Amino acid sequence: MSSSRRRDCPPYFPWILFFPGQFVSSYAAIRLPRSIIRRMREEAERLGMSLEEYVLELVAQGLDPKDRAREYVEAARDLLSQAKEELESGNARQAAEKLWGATALAVKAYASWKYNKILRSHAELWEYKRKMMKEFGEWVNTSWNGGQSMHVCFYEGWCTKEDVEPTLKDINKAS
Repeated sequence: MSSSRRRDCPPYFPWILFFPGQFVSSYAAIRLPRSIIRRMREEAERLGMSLEEYVLELVAQGLDPKDRAREYVEAARDLLSQAKEELESGNARQAAEKLWGATALAVKAYASWKYNKILRSHAELWEYKRKMMKEFGEWVNTSWNGGQSMHVCFYEGWCTKEDVEPTLKDINKAS
């Protein structure tokens, strides 16, 4: 299952993206040509992002820094909820990716809110994670390291529910 397609979305509609929202079971659908979705997925992957995170980045570019931070926080909370659902349905790999996304978005929210900065690389994520850790404490590092391991889990596909559950609990505690 694609991370952007709901379980109840028929597989013959690959050009429909589902995003968190106020519609159909808290998702909204948009219809785009397959070539655009393919390019978006490729670019998201190149940048080390989920498709949802990539689209959020596109939308957030024009926002005021405080509004951008709020959008990041809302999306991070939604990803945590999705991670729990994925884990409950037995999809540890997708749960892991959602946890990584929530972790990265939390750091992006901090950078946007406090420094009016849009983070564009993993190096910048690490830099601002360190700033958060200095301000808020070691728990930031613990949550970040959990998110990083989930990112590896998604790409390597080696982790199980038992690997993902403790990270979900740690990151939820931090939120």
